[in-house]
Amino acid sequence: MNIPKRGFEIAEYENRLGKIQKLMFEAKMDAILLTTQVDIEYYTGFKSQFFQSPTRPWFVLIPSTGKPKAIIPTIGESGMKGTWIDDIQTWMSPNPDDDGISLLLASIKSLMVNHKSLGVPKTLESTLRMPLEDYEFLISNLRGIEIKDANTIMRKVRFVKSEAEIAKIRHICQITSQGFIDLEGFLRAGESEQENCRRFKQHLLSLGVDDSPYIVSGSGQEGYGSIIMGPTDKIIEEGDLFIIDTGSVFDSYYCDFDRNYAFGSISDEAKKAYRVTYEATEAGFNAAQVGNTTSDIFNAMNDVLQKGGALGNTVGRLGHGLGMQLTEWPSNTQTDNTILEPGVVLTLEPGMAFLPGKEMVHEENIVITEDGPEWLSIRAAAELPIIQ
Repeated sequence: MNIPKRGFEIAEYENRLGKIQKLMFEAKMDAILLTTQVDIEYYTGFKSQFFQSPTRPWFVLIPSTGKPKAIIPTIGESGMKGTWIDDIQTWMSPNPDDDGISLLLASIKSLMVNHKSLGVPKTLESTLRMPLEDYEFLISNLRGIEIKDANTIMRKVRFVKSEAEIAKIRHICQITSQGFIDLEGFLRAGESEQENCRRFKQHLLSLGVDDSPYIVSGSGQEGYGSIIMGPTDKIIEEGDLFIIDTGSVFDSYYCDFDRNYAFGSISDEAKKAYRVTYEATEAGFNAAQVGNTTSDIFNAMNDVLQKGGALGNTVGRLGHGLGMQLTEWPSNTQTDNTILEPGVVLTLEPGMAFLPGKEMVHEENIVITEDGPEWLSIRAAAELPIIQ
């Protein structure tokens, strides 16, 4: 298996910057403020686990022309110097009296030269990673500056992945797929969801994933009632249906898909529900063509689910975007209508209630190409695997 090179060439960052600055010109923005780990890494290459600590804020400004500007705690200076960024201002943090705000304020004001407009991610699926009190102080001291939503244009740039990004996602999907294939050999009834998932994570690490920060599971006789809460200490028993869903990571890029397993014997209703969600995934895959929309994908999958006897869908969507986050914009819903382009990476995630309180969910990862969709995850078994 060819392992993709870690990191990116500078040309990758230059291309991302060029795309966002073109959209900034059209939106009449002088600068965009970045505060989150993913946004900062995407435009600078600065990768640090230190974002797990909530103590210090981190700021990057994307100007209308020129390279991004970093305003960061001194503790991160050497790391940022290792990226392609050369305009780096620092302060000793934590500093409750002024945790970088005066530096940030001065930098923003210096960039307000054309439209007197600052972009900040504000809408659905965006996050502000700084104290709200500091943000309110910042905005109150930017009188005469229009604060616009930058999320709409930022997500457009991340929507289409480069070949280098797709290679990383394909790699983590292939590793994790192999882990699921191997999992059939060491799933055990009589042990807890937690024990089985821990064994799975250890195996994924041995195969070469960087981490598996998201491993959830659910189990129960004939079916499960939730796909977001486990793993728990519940013991897997004969007759249980067991799902494991994982978001594993290679070089900051996620996979996100699940697999279902039955133990001993399982009802015909569960076997049918598995087959229906499998066929729904196939329908979604066939609809994932350039020029079609996320709603076309939803409708193709939902049609199969409804004809297959679905009692309902509590998830609200049938898949989503995928990349540096476990879930990214857009969503496969009836009303999303995002047009598909080459380089878009999506999950296909049809789910249905097939008995009262019992669900079946199936998920795969794909990439859109000019020649049609491509599976990134290795396709699940066509029939429900039964562990004896």
